[in-house]
Amino acid sequence: MQEETITLYRPTGSEELALIAESLYTTFPPRLFWQPIFYPVLFEEYAVQIARDWNARDGNSGYVTRFQVRKAFLDRYEVQKVGSAIHQEYWIPAEELDEFNRNIVGPIEVIAEYHS
Repeated sequence: MQEETITLYRPTGSEELALIAESLYTTFPPRLFWQPIFYPVLFEEYAVQIARDWNARDGNSGYVTRFQVRKAFLDRYEVQKVGSAIHQEYWIPAEELDEFNRNIVGPIEVIAEYHS
């Protein structure tokens, strides 16, 4: 029997994507000291907004990644609504990111890119 997973998205910039590539597209890098949470989002449209409108500014690039996470792991977190109906995300404490990464099923895929 196959485990139930949830599809999530993560908008990234070039530096974070390079670190994801170093892991062979299997993990997200640790948060920086000023980043207390990791926030994967539930809707591709929301990830596109962030990658296109925030990451790809001022000569930078933005990327949208898609990946699967075990539902049993995500069940311990509440979905946070931070705007309109599509602005939903999980708030994973930075210190729990290693465990989050262990619950990714399959590769992290780059599904869109934006350049300013």
